[in-house]
Amino acid sequence: MTILALSTLGDATQTLGVILAAVFAAAAICAPGPKLRAWAVLGALVLAALLLGGHVWSSPQVVELRDRPMLLGVGGVLGLAALLVGAWLIDRRPEILPLAVVFALPFRVPIEAGGDTANLLVPLYLVIGAGALAYAVPRLRGQAREELQPGWLEWLLGGSVVLYALQASYSSDFDRALEQLVFFYVPFAVLFALLQRVTWTPRVLLGCLGVLVALALAFVGIGFYEYATRQLLLNPKVINSNEFASYFRVNSLFFDPNIYGRFLAVVMLLVAAALLWSRAVRDAVLAVVALVVLWAGLVVTFSQSSFAALLSGLAVLGGLRWGWKRAGIAVGVVVVAGAAVIVLASGSLRLDVGSSESVSDATSGRYDLIKGGVELAGDRPVYGWGSGAFRREYRAHSEASSTRAVAASHTIPITVGAEQGILGLAVYLALLVAALARLLGGGLTAGLRDAEGEVPVLVARAGIAAAFVAVLVHTMLYAAFLEDPIMWTLLGVGVALARGGVVPEAAAADAPETWFADEPVHDPAG
Repeated sequence: MTILALSTLGDATQTLGVILAAVFAAAAICAPGPKLRAWAVLGALVLAALLLGGHVWSSPQVVELRDRPMLLGVGGVLGLAALLVGAWLIDRRPEILPLAVVFALPFRVPIEAGGDTANLLVPLYLVIGAGALAYAVPRLRGQAREELQPGWLEWLLGGSVVLYALQASYSSDFDRALEQLVFFYVPFAVLFALLQRVTWTPRVLLGCLGVLVALALAFVGIGFYEYATRQLLLNPKVINSNEFASYFRVNSLFFDPNIYGRFLAVVMLLVAAALLWSRAVRDAVLAVVALVVLWAGLVVTFSQSSFAALLSGLAVLGGLRWGWKRAGIAVGVVVVAGAAVIVLASGSLRLDVGSSESVSDATSGRYDLIKGGVELAGDRPVYGWGSGAFRREYRAHSEASSTRAVAASHTIPITVGAEQGILGLAVYLALLVAALARLLGGGLTAGLRDAEGEVPVLVARAGIAAAFVAVLVHTMLYAAFLEDPIMWTLLGVGVALARGGVVPEAAAADAPETWFADEPVHDPAG
């Protein structure tokens, strides 16, 4: 009845609900005191669920369930039971949370919302919900001390979520903005708050890497099967595009080859970091074998954005391993060589650099999207067209078909500028600076240079920093910045490691069984 009542309320109430959910999510990251943060964590998730329920109440999938109340009730009871059991397990075995998070990251379930079918991270939402309960209950009982103090990065992350919600209030596509918030921004902000407070150990870090590598190898195996049989398992759009292309792209169990390629690139960079600082021959051999298989899997995605992401991440690892000067020279050589190929072999590539139509075709329409996004940003430079409005405004201004009017410009700064104007762009740029400073700061370069032998924490930090840069580059060519759980996960773990939130195995074994680090810590990088 609560969801039904919410679904009948006016737009003003929905707008207020979206803003309140965003404020709760920001408070989960930045609020002072454990009890206030605990209430914020629970409030953000509960309110997001209510907003989503009201939004999809009339969708065909939910209508079918409404006509079968017994099935709906059983499903609700089972879901609640799964959350409670998950929270109990996490409370008893703290390492379950990060392992469950990295395992659930890739898996998406198609759900109809707002007339469209969205591929949602349902398993990850269940993990976040269970983790939130395990986090909040002890704090509401007064069983936790003061916690970590937020720095600039945390405030900017929280501010980004709140600003997105505020700018949804005047968006021409409020429904899409609501979906972005309840599906991505709010739950992933809670995910960040949980991960940055996990007491990490080298064993947990290695376990997470093992889970990611195992998943990536399994996905690559499925991709090889698709390539060999020329049959895709998911996404009719990719299946149709393969029928008209001169090459065959695979997407494994992902709904998009570029998202699949992004995941493989991130895993490859984490493995590459372990390889670069490994002193054990056996570990190095295993890492090389894994990288060869993953590279073969990445190649058949034909995802140019993922190739660029991987190269950028390798450049970061090269700078951390051998010095930034050498890495800069190598990057410069690659850029110059690539530009030379485009200019000298433009005929073979069927690319006329003087023709906007040719450039647009070569970039799969991205040139037109970027151009249209820049024009939209220029029309409303200060506050933009509103969160989530790019698709609708691009269609209206360029008279594009619904097929061509995609959800974003495939270049995140352009999308932010068009939807959120200078205000959103300033917060976005400040967030990037704060994130890079946090992940690459704290003496990371000096520590890696001066360390003798393999140092798991520093190596993990190097891999996470490289992976973050790779995903950042990927967003310049494809999309999905704060809508990507990988980005929030990298930031959450990276912040914990940069703060020194890692406990040696021996100390962890002797420590009391608290499942989050509760000691008051002032972050000097904040």
